[in-house]
Amino acid sequence: MSTPDRLPLLVIAGATASGKSALAMALARRMPVELISADSAQVYRGMDIGTAKPSALEQQQVRHHLLDLCDPADPYSAARFAVDATRAISEVRARRHLPVLVGGTLLYLKALLGGLSRLPSSSPALRATLQAEADERGVAAMHAELATRDAETAERLHPNDWQRIQRALEIVRLTGQPASQAYRVPVPAPDLGPVCRVAVMVADRSVLHQRIEQRFHQMMEAGLLDEVEALFRRGDLHDALPSIRSVGYRQLWATLAADVALPVAVEQGVAATRQLAKRQLTWLRNEPGWQLLHGGLAGQLDEVARTLKTLGRCPE
Repeated sequence: MSTPDRLPLLVIAGATASGKSALAMALARRMPVELISADSAQVYRGMDIGTAKPSALEQQQVRHHLLDLCDPADPYSAARFAVDATRAISEVRARRHLPVLVGGTLLYLKALLGGLSRLPSSSPALRATLQAEADERGVAAMHAELATRDAETAERLHPNDWQRIQRALEIVRLTGQPASQAYRVPVPAPDLGPVCRVAVMVADRSVLHQRIEQRFHQMMEAGLLDEVEALFRRGDLHDALPSIRSVGYRQLWATLAADVALPVAVEQGVAATRQLAKRQLTWLRNEPGWQLLHGGLAGQLDEVARTLKTLGRCPE
């Protein structure tokens, strides 16, 4: 029998709607595993449909971790994820189960597997000040300010990408240094022991696009608009929060704020999801150390099982 310290961490990544979760659940039917979410939206309570959060039945069948950790009003960071995920991995190994990290949030994967830059913690007061300035002056003006204080970061960011512009300005004002300079000071990744990285790929981009569109419409039929409306009506949430900026949520939020018609918001949600998938696939193809899985679910499952067996570290 494998000992806990010999069990690897299996990481299953891939684009949204590529079949990561299906592969993880299929693997759970073959061997004792526990699943650890690497999804930046699934950490929030009350955000179930639009995040494709595992159902109650799936969570009953297989133990899941890092779901429903916090309220949508409380931002959750990649640094916090790395700490929480490292703890969950150790706990799963102690139970002689295989820890399987599943998700497509690239920053979370980078934080856990490669370490983060040494950046200051977020300041709610400063963020509120920056938000007020953006409301008064406009996001374009804030981007222009960033260009004068951190030209490298401003050139990299889209002028409308307020979430990242706000964070870059926050770093500048907190540290007096450009964010681009702060990102160059690395923090070592946690010691995770043996790690096996696999990425679920979809060869035909049109097939993935079709899946994304179909899934978004299925979410709408399942009540996604009602889910977003429940968040909207709370009164303490706003569209600058990371939770509400999640793909799908921010587009429907604009509908509820009477800024965008619902059919347009749905189209924008589908388009934003496709753009996210493109970024995910590009990163996985270019990042070294990933075993790319092609073909159907059965073939992917066999390939993962063979890889784990080759390592000699399968749970029994």
